[in-house]
Amino acid sequence: MNQEMLDKVRTGDGFIAALDQSGGSSGKALKLYGIDESEYDGANEMFDLIHGMRSRICTSTAFNGDRVLGAILFEMTMDREIGGQASASYLWNEKQVVPFLKVDKGLADEENGAQVMKPMPDLDALLDRANDANVFGTKMRSVIKRANASGVDAVVDQQFETGRQILAKDLMPIIEPEIDIHSDTKAEAESLLKAAIIRNLDGIADGQQIMLKLTLPEADGFYDELVVHPKVLKVVALSGGYPRDEANARLSRQHGMIASFSRALTEGLSATQSADEFDGMLDASIGGIAAASAT
Repeated sequence: MNQEMLDKVRTGDGFIAALDQSGGSSGKALKLYGIDESEYDGANEMFDLIHGMRSRICTSTAFNGDRVLGAILFEMTMDREIGGQASASYLWNEKQVVPFLKVDKGLADEENGAQVMKPMPDLDALLDRANDANVFGTKMRSVIKRANASGVDAVVDQQFETGRQILAKDLMPIIEPEIDIHSDTKAEAESLLKAAIIRNLDGIADGQQIMLKLTLPEADGFYDELVVHPKVLKVVALSGGYPRDEANARLSRQHGMIASFSRALTEGLSATQSADEFDGMLDASIGGIAAASAT
């Protein structure tokens, strides 16, 4: 594990930019960016356009390691270039932004009010490629929709089992058991989730750490116990569909948590903006998210 990157995540200021829209979410991200599906033909053109959007964000003067601690990349982004360098190398070498890689392959069908991750039979090979590409860590997402103990345990147990596989490859796993912000049992699900996480942290070897990416909770300070846990390097928050202003307001009340926003980060950005307009909007977005992460 890259010690310089580890130190940056442990002690640096800022937040983690989630630039990991996959095949299922890239079309929605492009539409919000002002590019309609009628403007491209097929998946290849869609991924070219989404890479163009990500590259524009990463090369912007507003995007740098002073306020952006890390960035989560989609696999195709890792395999492409930004600014004439491999994407992860560009982020670290030019911006001092720590690169992470989304490794999950999507969600299984809902069972017991939750969606675990689809199988990842080629994960070891992907992790080897990530190491070769100078990636520091990984991210994987599951979704909890209801306060069902069996469903929550299935999500968290699978996340930590995969997390140990990632740690064995000397990469830092971001474990993301998202709770749907529209769940009518969200607070109850948070209680089940925290208990399941604490139970699974006991299975992480002494001297090892993981990261957590969690939905902004209903109660302020609810995850404080995880923020200070010796086996947790960082607790980051997903925006989960909250508008940026609300996500920032909720985050600012969660001391020790930092943002890992996707939609809230890119809100207001448009393909039709001039360079100055784009950089100005991104600068304001990054500034607000960084400020909320500093509380």
